[in-house]
Amino acid sequence: MSDVKIEESWKKRLNKEFSASYFLKLIDFIKEEKKTYQVFPPGSQIFHAFDKCPFDQVKVVIIGQDPYHGIGQAHGLCFSVPVGIKPPPSLVNIFKELKSDINKDIPTSGNLEHWADQGVLLLNATLTVRASTAGSHQNKGWEEFTDAAIRALNEEKEHLVFLLWGAYAQKKGSFIDTNKHLVLKAAHPSPFSVHNGFFGCKHFSKTNDYLKSHGIKQIDW
Repeated sequence: MSDVKIEESWKKRLNKEFSASYFLKLIDFIKEEKKTYQVFPPGSQIFHAFDKCPFDQVKVVIIGQDPYHGIGQAHGLCFSVPVGIKPPPSLVNIFKELKSDINKDIPTSGNLEHWADQGVLLLNATLTVRASTAGSHQNKGWEEFTDAAIRALNEEKEHLVFLLWGAYAQKKGSFIDTNKHLVLKAAHPSPFSVHNGFFGCKHFSKTNDYLKSHGIKQIDW
């Protein structure tokens, strides 16, 4: 399975995952799903988060859970949607916090590729989903793969910022070394939990303050 198309610096670190039995089973599962259902995102965008943000350029990691399961929404970056697609509620709330935190005008597009281009890894724990069925590809192997990616970042790099929004992301990032990295936690930005501590978390300014303090170029959110 070393023919998986993924950005070279990531391929170097994750290559052994592609031949692991869990990953081969995962590939078989996705192939079977595609025979009967629509699967998002499109195949070429499954590893989009890695392709847009090479390992050596990662400064910030945002951990999501599942790709969006509506038509045209998922393009391989957590919380992001392609240009022309209406921003979902969680993303709208992220933009509201940006406005409140650093007075950034709320953008008309929900495409976050400009974050990825600056070193923000927008990583979902699960990289595929069946159309209209949230969580349908959980516990099939993706979580093991994305854990390996986070582990490589945790071990090989220092002074990263991990933004863990919601209990799921916080559990997934529980092994991150807080002596080497900044871990910021808040409630999930979904409408159900946003008032439990996402609004007012100021994660965007805190991220930039930390990067600046370590001589790392800040993110233009």
